[in-house]
Amino acid sequence: MIHTSNKSRIYLSPPHLSGNEIKYIQEAIDTNWIAPLGPNVDAFEKEIAQYTGANEAVAVSSGTAAIHLALSLLDVKKGDTVFCSSLTFVASANPILYQGAEPVFIDSEPETWNMSPEALERAFVEAVRERRLPKAVIVVNLYGQSAKMGEILAICHSYDVPIIEDAAESLGSSYKGKLSGTFGKYGIFSFNGNKIITTSGGGMLISNDAESLKKARFLATQSRDPAPHYQHSEIGYNYRMSNILAGIGRGQMGVLDERVIARRSIFSQYYKELSHLPGLHFMPELKNTFSNRWLTALTIDEQAAGVSSSTLLEALNDENIEARPVWKPLHLQPLFKDVQYYSHKIDQSVSDELFLSGICLPSGSNLSEEELLRVTECIKSTMKVKV
Repeated sequence: MIHTSNKSRIYLSPPHLSGNEIKYIQEAIDTNWIAPLGPNVDAFEKEIAQYTGANEAVAVSSGTAAIHLALSLLDVKKGDTVFCSSLTFVASANPILYQGAEPVFIDSEPETWNMSPEALERAFVEAVRERRLPKAVIVVNLYGQSAKMGEILAICHSYDVPIIEDAAESLGSSYKGKLSGTFGKYGIFSFNGNKIITTSGGGMLISNDAESLKKARFLATQSRDPAPHYQHSEIGYNYRMSNILAGIGRGQMGVLDERVIARRSIFSQYYKELSHLPGLHFMPELKNTFSNRWLTALTIDEQAAGVSSSTLLEALNDENIEARPVWKPLHLQPLFKDVQYYSHKIDQSVSDELFLSGICLPSGSNLSEEELLRVTECIKSTMKVKV
């Protein structure tokens, strides 16, 4: 789509620097610590571990790398299956393929838009019948909202299957007072340029199992054996974060709570301006959870609203406003056309419904009131509502 407006671009979720990043970057340059190790890396790992309450954290090159390492640590290999949320970005599932394993996709449920405990239970019952339990379950916290971790943990524990919590979008969110990323055997975060805080590109693997994260560091540095020469006894990866990027992360950590407050405030303003419109329904926040509202997402009931989600997206694009459909479910992706999928109910696929009707609005923590007004006015005028 080509926009036709000469107005300045409003981005979906641009980086928002604090100004403190340069201090840590300069320090790295002055001390010549620019490699994938150094004081900023060590400090950033400690800061994330301290913030989340996890025992240990390992800074890596991306959230995808963190998932890949978690699967490696769980010895996922060819012939294994891994259950994974379907309504997510492809990076949640690609590492399953890296390991030669087979994903099985689990639908969402309406109250969080995240993994359906009902569908998960059905998938486990069938896996037991086929004598093929999954090696792990990857649970995604979509757009900052925690999944129903209580029910999901209970199900996975009953089958003794570990959880990898994909908290790429939910740093700073919580479920019943416990911070996102800390529920599974492993938790992962992303610091991509569009996330709540960024290192430009990077990720973090966290766990209470400090011993296994020692192994993660080993794997992430090409699995180099302790020998005076270069010796390697197993496959390794070049996955460590650079000291410069970790410096950006340290500057960002200082404003994380402010960024969460800003994103939640933006959601509240959208809600105030738009929630009364016919057919518009915002992504819910489950009781006893706290979402960082990384992206403000809503669905449009075309019959009630008088417009479709695609019409609204086109109108926003014409005004040079970046908005997106919600993730296309992985079970609908050509890459995964033959993969098994468990819908929320036998006759209802929630993620399909959300994909067809859902959109994400500009939600950056540096979004101005004037920009937010431009977005809401465009939506109202497209819906023929008096602005």
